[in-house]
Amino acid sequence: MAGGLPWAERWVRLSAALAPALRAAIAEARIVRMPGDVPPWTDSGVQLAKGDEVSVLAEGRIVASEAANLVFRPRYALWSRVGGRGPIWTGTRDTQTFRAERDGALELAILAGEWKTPDGTLGTPVEAYAAQRGAIDALVIRWRGEAKGGLEALQRAAPDESLFAEELARCAAPAVRPAGWSYLWFLGQSETFRMRRGGGRPSIECRSEDDVAILRRPLDFALEADTELRWRWKIEELPSRAPEDTLLCHDYLSLALEFENGRDLSWLWSAALAPETHFACPIPQWTPRETHLVVRSGPAGLGEWQDERRSVQADYRRAIGEPPRRVVAAWLIATSVFQHGTGRAEFAEIALHGGGRVLEVCG
Repeated sequence: MAGGLPWAERWVRLSAALAPALRAAIAEARIVRMPGDVPPWTDSGVQLAKGDEVSVLAEGRIVASEAANLVFRPRYALWSRVGGRGPIWTGTRDTQTFRAERDGALELAILAGEWKTPDGTLGTPVEAYAAQRGAIDALVIRWRGEAKGGLEALQRAAPDESLFAEELARCAAPAVRPAGWSYLWFLGQSETFRMRRGGGRPSIECRSEDDVAILRRPLDFALEADTELRWRWKIEELPSRAPEDTLLCHDYLSLALEFENGRDLSWLWSAALAPETHFACPIPQWTPRETHLVVRSGPAGLGEWQDERRSVQADYRRAIGEPPRRVVAAWLIATSVFQHGTGRAEFAEIALHGGGRVLEVCG
């Protein structure tokens, strides 16, 4: 809160002082308060027409557990949809601007647990909301014209309000995900991963700050006895300082493969677990699906490029059981939402080898 005042109060004071020309640029503006214990969805009161440009500037936090420090900011917790149907989305930061793709009321939601469908049906019991505390205040602005000019004018009118500057900075450098990859819809879009092309062959940069993101690329590769996953990575900073096999410390950076049976195996660089350790994901919803295997551990080698080469079938058999027949996707995973830290890495030359075939996943 700037100056100790809540966002809603600051906006009331600011909007009253706006110049007539700037007020005319705003078709509608509302502060929508979203308490953590209110199940989705909430009508924002803003009716959109296809083509409208809208900014949502949010502040606050949702507390799932004060004792465990499970606190989530708008980037993770605040979701949107238009007209009572999907696709649902969350911003890549605490602020976002979008162009309405259809007519309808803008609805907002606080997430507790996981989504079940892209339309916004919950995958966790609605009773999970009762334990949540805190709130997020979202300023929804429907512009008469383009959002950029209006945001610039608001920044000039209120240079101390960081949300306007943050959204302008986001708009000036939009996140472009690597070609062929997409974020898992139920975790939302992100700016965690970016393609890098300087210094030789392309690579994918990763920066995770109090966030979670999974980038997925569809594949089709036979899993045979000689199948190997090879890659290079440079881990600059690990998001955890503790073993990652417990829920409250499950922050990590990894490369994973998804298989035709719906399971996935994730190779990670651990802060403290011994190499070759494997464990089921401690997040309850993911325990039946995801298994982690430690490739490297500790600070030795951080900041330097490392070459990896793993026998996929052997690792799968040891960590999970009888291997399936096909690999169907590759994942890049970055989680730092539990301990609210930062993870930084770069991935390159990811490829599957086997059966006389080489499939490049990332240059």
